[in-house]
Amino acid sequence: MTQHKKFEEVTVSSKPIYEGRIISLQVDTVKLPNGETASREIVKHPGAVAVIPLIGDKMIVVEQYRKPLEKSQVEIPAGKLDQGEEPLKAALRELEEETGYRTANIRLVSSFYTSPGFADEIIHLYIAEDLVKGDANPDEDEFLECEALTLEEAQQYMRDGRISDAKTIMAVYAWQLYKLTGKI
Repeated sequence: MTQHKKFEEVTVSSKPIYEGRIISLQVDTVKLPNGETASREIVKHPGAVAVIPLIGDKMIVVEQYRKPLEKSQVEIPAGKLDQGEEPLKAALRELEEETGYRTANIRLVSSFYTSPGFADEIIHLYIAEDLVKGDANPDEDEFLECEALTLEEAQQYMRDGRISDAKTIMAVYAWQLYKLTGKI
């Protein structure tokens, strides 16, 4: 992604607050464009991938419990990047781990930041077609169930709040565009 520096905030100091398995938190003191200083609480994340897996006229999704929301969610397969892992390899890995499907027909749709006001997490969104069924192998602390949805069912899940995360909503709209135009 191209970097633009308009209104740049220069880091004066950085104080680590928490170092976890997935995220870390730091508080930076920054110099603002007007010369004043301010504090910024920043969540550092290794990045993630997400996949729009299409099989026929359906999209494969997974349902799993999301503790921060205290409810189950229906989402596209996704997961964090391992250290030094290429996003494409991670997308193929997550697709197979969570759904059991493999493919050689996968391409990048877009990369986007999830919450740039406080986090540097970037998600690389892929679309996968020509899926071949295999065996799912989720992480030992991952409990999920796969389902194949039509576009209409996915839209209904959005209205019902069963799909409410940004990456999956973006995936549904990208899939709709793809169905209408043949392009993504």
